[in-house]
Amino acid sequence: MVTSTRRAALSLAVLMALPFTVLSAAQAQTKLKWAHVYETSEPFHTQSVWAAQEIAKRTSGRYQIDVFPASQLGKEADINQGLTLGTVDMIISGSSFAARSYPPIGVTYYPYIFRDPQHLLAYAKSDVFKTLAKGYEEKTGNHIVALTYYGMRHTTSNKPIQTCADMKGLKIRVPDAPAYLAMPKACGANPTPIAFAEVYLALQNGTVDAQENPLTTIEAKKFFEVQKQIVLTGHIIDSLNTIISKSLWAKLSPEDRQIFTEVTQEAAARSTTEIQAKEKELVEFFRQKGLTVTEVDKAVFKDAVMKAVTPESAGYRKSDWEAIQALQ
Repeated sequence: MVTSTRRAALSLAVLMALPFTVLSAAQAQTKLKWAHVYETSEPFHTQSVWAAQEIAKRTSGRYQIDVFPASQLGKEADINQGLTLGTVDMIISGSSFAARSYPPIGVTYYPYIFRDPQHLLAYAKSDVFKTLAKGYEEKTGNHIVALTYYGMRHTTSNKPIQTCADMKGLKIRVPDAPAYLAMPKACGANPTPIAFAEVYLALQNGTVDAQENPLTTIEAKKFFEVQKQIVLTGHIIDSLNTIISKSLWAKLSPEDRQIFTEVTQEAAARSTTEIQAKEKELVEFFRQKGLTVTEVDKAVFKDAVMKAVTPESAGYRKSDWEAIQALQ
């Protein structure tokens, strides 16, 4: 029989142990920041939130990941730098920004390198992608865990465009990365780098006359409200990388690395499916909004690019370009 004195002693021991139990649990949970520049309505965000919750679930709550959308933690250049500075742990960002640290990986932004979205998705599973991702990791320490289809980039404008020559003198916003300059420059346009968060205002006040982005982004960022024409140039088939910082990747156990990889790749696949379905609907959506949607001969634009800016002159390795071209 346990005496009252014994019971009191046991109760006291339990109470004394509680703070240490709570402290141990608190220490076991790691809080992480995941940043991107996209709107909360876009699948890049909704699927990141799903992935954060799924990682927490699969690791029994050892990781709490807070997702910061819409440039809350900085513009795209800032969050890429944040991986090194330690201000963010994970990001979603294009290879054009990764190319600032490791130029070869930017080859995927060379205009018309991909035939269609399926070609891009084949690249995501290819040896050339693995080689480029490894080169980026060796240079930065940051690890690319997943690739998401971002969309086929098209041009919007307030003037009609039927041919490459129609773009001569056009002030067009492009991201601040060399690969985006190739098509506009080849067609005689005046490309102007402006931060993503500032594009709507730049179009509205006439700082630029045009911009280029996938249809899903044109809708999400409401660019169709301040543009009259959508020209289906399809000059870049774009993708985004999910990247884990060097410091976080080094801390993850092999088991946790597998969980982060599997979940982010599943989130990327879910986003890709959503985006491809949405793209099919948006041409009619924009027409109903009163915009003129124009089909163009992409071969004419491609020929202009190839004559004006070869992959090598843009700073990319010809062998990478050829390897991607050869993918089926």
